Amino acid sequence: MATAKPKKKNPRLASGRKRARQDVKLNAANSSLRSKYRTAVKNVEKAVVAGDKSKATELFAKMQAVVDTIADKGIFHKNKAARDKSRLSAKVKSLAAAA
Repeated sequence: MATAKPKKKNPRLASGRKRARQDVKLNAANSSLRSKYRTAVKNVEKAVVAGDKSKATELFAKMQAVVDTIADKGIFHKNKAARDKSRLSAKVKSLAAAA
């Protein structure tokens, strides 16, 4: 990871230059949302491993909202979002059954 990506040449056309400017902003926004998604999923998994049923349930509800938002924006495919929600839901339910 020490090597950086080679810098791209500036586009000649005005529309290309505008697209390059927009891409920087969009990439930053998408990266932020992707990070938020991963953090939400990770928090639920930590609560499940810790065995904290109430906290896991609460975090799972918040995680669902984040996942749905990101799927709606098209950052992740809707099927990936559904798959992740399903897997975490099963973990939270197994935690509830075990208690």
